[in-house]
Amino acid sequence: MSRQSVWATKVAALVQGGNAQAALAQIRVAPTVKDVQQLRVLLTNAKLLERHRAVDEATSDQIVALSAPRLHRSP
Repeated sequence: MSRQSVWATKVAALVQGGNAQAALAQIRVAPTVKDVQQLRVLLTNAKLLERHRAVDEATSDQIVALSAPRLHRSP
């Protein structure tokens, strides 16, 4: 059983409070894929993803971006 992310609960509270723009800014700098996935679960359970399409798209895009292998520069 994994622990719930503090980041995900705070961003979910932003969306629930009606501050979707602040939530989008936080989603763009999300720490890990796991955190974004937990956020999606919280928002889905609260039925907030249907109302906030931009948040839905941003979380999906961020999961893809964080899951992709990182390109690195040689020294």
